[in-house]
Amino acid sequence: MSSDPFAIVRSFEMALCEYTGAKYAVTTTSCTMAILIAAAWFRSNVGEGDWRLSMPKLSYVGVAASLRNAGYRPIFREEDWQGEYQFQPLPFYDSARRFTSAMHHSGTMQCVSFHWGKILGLSQGGAILHDDKRADAWMRRARFDGRTEGAEPRTDQVQYPSWHAYMAPETAAHGLMKLSVLPKHNADLLRSDYPDLSKLEAFK
Repeated sequence: MSSDPFAIVRSFEMALCEYTGAKYAVTTTSCTMAILIAAAWFRSNVGEGDWRLSMPKLSYVGVAASLRNAGYRPIFREEDWQGEYQFQPLPFYDSARRFTSAMHHSGTMQCVSFHWGKILGLSQGGAILHDDKRADAWMRRARFDGRTEGAEPRTDQVQYPSWHAYMAPETAAHGLMKLSVLPKHNADLLRSDYPDLSKLEAFK
């Protein structure tokens, strides 16, 4: 038996990859946090450019806040979306209302939700599904206070930006159990009664 309690988190991430078809899965405390970390990756590593991202105006308020917190300005568009939508023009998706087998699109980052009201239905949690080796290393440190997993804290050169957003082992264990009996195909969840984010003062 492993003495590393986070071995179960890695096992859950491997199971997520097998189920969704993604090469990598970086688990987090929530889908909202996954969106923030993925957005921060693009902001920090994809060079200079227009720091505006387009998203549907009907969505969860925390999504637009995550884009702002990562240094982007959200621009809102009309879109009758279902399951997931893209943060245009990046290859980056909010997939909180979709979770089914073979769902990963090659060359993209998809942020999924494990909230109790979502398809996998844990107490909380999320993940970034992707296939970029360099991004994987960066995002794993970003979710772990900038630290290197397994490194001695006194000598580790931490990374910035970073957050305290790693998934707890007990959440991963619950996820691994539920994923083992999840159907192969799951319909997208209906879109919630979201507010019109373009009308909120916080995002003007």
